[in-house]
Amino acid sequence: MTRMPVTILFRLAWRNLWRNYRRTLIMLGAITVGVWAMIFMTALMRGMVDDMVKTAVRSLPGHVQIHHPRFRDDPSIANSLPPPGEVLVDALSSDQVVGWAARVRVPAVVTSERDTRGTTLVGIDPEAESGLSFIADDMIEGRFLQSFEDDGLVVGRKMLDNLETKLGRRVVVMSQDAENEIIDRGFRVVGVFESKLETTEERFIFTGRKTVQSMLNMNEDVSEIAVVGSSYRDVSNLLRLQQVLGPEQELLPWYELDIYLGSMLTMMDGFVLIWIIVIFLALSFGLVNTLVMAVFERVREIGLMQALGMRPAMILLQILLETLLLLLVGLAAGNLLAILTLAALSDGIDLSIVSEAMQMMGVANVLYPSLQIGDIVLADVIVIVLGLIAGLFPAWRAARYQPVQALTTV
Repeated sequence: MTRMPVTILFRLAWRNLWRNYRRTLIMLGAITVGVWAMIFMTALMRGMVDDMVKTAVRSLPGHVQIHHPRFRDDPSIANSLPPPGEVLVDALSSDQVVGWAARVRVPAVVTSERDTRGTTLVGIDPEAESGLSFIADDMIEGRFLQSFEDDGLVVGRKMLDNLETKLGRRVVVMSQDAENEIIDRGFRVVGVFESKLETTEERFIFTGRKTVQSMLNMNEDVSEIAVVGSSYRDVSNLLRLQQVLGPEQELLPWYELDIYLGSMLTMMDGFVLIWIIVIFLALSFGLVNTLVMAVFERVREIGLMQALGMRPAMILLQILLETLLLLLVGLAAGNLLAILTLAALSDGIDLSIVSEAMQMMGVANVLYPSLQIGDIVLADVIVIVLGLIAGLFPAWRAARYQPVQALTTV
């Protein structure tokens, strides 16, 4: 009996779990709820951060951005770029690049017959922007720009309300040219967009890229080149574009362009690990208590098995197998419950009741949980590893019993 087959140990461990089925069911319920909470809350946080990042990326910066090294500190025409050359265009045509767009972006003032607001005038190529940024997808009135020479103006719904004007009316846009001279031009509002964030509706107005270049005497120069890859989480392939750029061209990933969002993503990854460990620590007390009580109830049985020749190592293994089986059943139930809950919320969670707070955080009014296989695997692995560590104490205690003392225990 010194070497017992593992299959027999599994069978004994499973039967021992259900000797006191009430206690086992209570512990399984605790593990199930704990695992559900780990995965569900992680998915909510992932969804919130994903929404913040994707909204920010669609608000023009892209996954990486090429611009003049001084452009971020001084977004003036003096810090513009020449149009993309043949070498850069070839690099931007690689499989790693999903899309790219060259833009002109300058600070501006827009004036209606009733009010004046500060904003950013962006000259775009509408064909290049399709699928790259939010503009074309968020149109609610009028039309989108038809070409990079289009001289119509697309504004946000909130900006239109602030200016107390409407679709079809003319407004005046003022900015500075390369000589720091004030240039103004009249534009007709041809389209209105509505963004997830009202701040975006006030922050940008759009017209054709060629129109802005002509207005500000920029020739073919641009302010920035935004590039989008397959995933915002991995932009390493896009950063290789630096190899074909000149000394007066700077390439930065989105998390350096928006340090706040980059920090949020890093903090989220750390939060997931801390959250899972904290939840498990609360569960571990119940787990250890369940296993210790199970061992105390079987002291004489353990002594008898030792007297019949079962080695302490096998007793240790049996108790650990009981721990493992308890964890696996709880994990399976918890994972299933979390997946079903998140599937039921696939249409999103309406947070309009706290819309102002969500707007301040850069999150839309509808939160879509993001379930990632990696988070489920991480939670399960941590629970199993820490659970087995927690089960070592009662297992070690059972293996240390002396047969004579165990058999005489009342």
